[in-house]
Amino acid sequence: MSGIKLEEILDKTHGLYQLATRLNWDYLIKELGPYYTEGPGRPEIPIRVIAGLHYLKYLENESDESVVEKFCENPYWQYFCGLETFVHQPPCHPTTLVKWRKRIGEEGIEKLLSHTIDTAKREALLPEKLLKEVNVDTTVQEKAITFPTDTKLCHRMRIKLVGAAKERRLKLRQTYVRVGKKACIMQARYAHAGQMKRAKKQFKKVKSYLGRVTREIVRQVDLSKDLKLALLISQSEQLLRQERNTPKKLYSLHAPEVECIAKGKAHKKYEFGCKVSVVTTCKEPWVLSVLAHHNNPYDGATLKESLSKAEDNTQVKIDSAFADKAYRGKEHHPKEINIFISGRKNLPLRLKKLLKSRSAIEPIIGHLKNDHRLGRNYLLGKTGDKINAVLAGCAFNLNKIINLFKIEQACFS
Repeated sequence: MSGIKLEEILDKTHGLYQLATRLNWDYLIKELGPYYTEGPGRPEIPIRVIAGLHYLKYLENESDESVVEKFCENPYWQYFCGLETFVHQPPCHPTTLVKWRKRIGEEGIEKLLSHTIDTAKREALLPEKLLKEVNVDTTVQEKAITFPTDTKLCHRMRIKLVGAAKERRLKLRQTYVRVGKKACIMQARYAHAGQMKRAKKQFKKVKSYLGRVTREIVRQVDLSKDLKLALLISQSEQLLRQERNTPKKLYSLHAPEVECIAKGKAHKKYEFGCKVSVVTTCKEPWVLSVLAHHNNPYDGATLKESLSKAEDNTQVKIDSAFADKAYRGKEHHPKEINIFISGRKNLPLRLKKLLKSRSAIEPIIGHLKNDHRLGRNYLLGKTGDKINAVLAGCAFNLNKIINLFKIEQACFS
């Protein structure tokens, strides 16, 4: 089978086969080429292969490891990534995908989203008039962290500091391994039983153990010469200082950028991650922009940036945007775009219908979260938040293109 060309054995009506032949891969190679450099060393993975793997990862809701593993099993995936014959070896190591995302950054990933929009326009699937009227909304992209509690964070912080001290051969009077673990377990049990005074007493123990270890390490080390340990100490001191109502609390040790966001959901009072704004067309919804915002801004404050990014991706001027009441405040509205807020009265019938259909963006956000990895982000740092959000939008558009190809074929068959 290795000598037979893939195009001779594949079903030419398959969605991925159709998509592979209609995407403008030369555009991606031209746009992402400047991120590559010539020189000695191992040859780079071709741009079509690495970009195709990212499209497939978010289209099929896979991880870096699983998309590379399944690549060896699926001839349609291999044809989509530009291979002519079937291969039995993985195209790259999963960590290559991580390094590639770091290399091109958010700016390069945005080109993947604009590429999907250009493809839809070129194939006459997305008329230009649809791009002039958009819906806007925000949601929360949760980070892949455990539910944060003060006891759990202090316990984990003490374990990290003890491990760091052992690496540097620092002598601690006591590590609190056994008693710290016992206090953490008992605090959770007392809290579950509603015995809050006892639970608070156990939490104080865990916190005092962390304070003792922190102070003992600070006495023995010059933190100006050990930046890695200085970061751990600063996180520990922040945990020891923060109270229930402290602003900008630390919710995760490995993802300190995480924020606590309350969106008013009955089933989920608090979500831990970052805010994401989504811009879609009003009719026949297409994702035009997906932007991650940090420091939990007011929804209205994200409007100008979101609409500007949508115009950059589509190269079309937006005339009207429809949003919910969270976007109130004319000081945040772009002057050159008409902003219509839910509940507005005395509108023409056409605008009234468009404003009423604004809620059509909600199921799109649901698909982005459940089908295309926006619901839980596993990528590192603030840049990882932004990259994950944009790639989810790419996958939604690609999935829509495939579905429209299937409808087109059904009409002609």
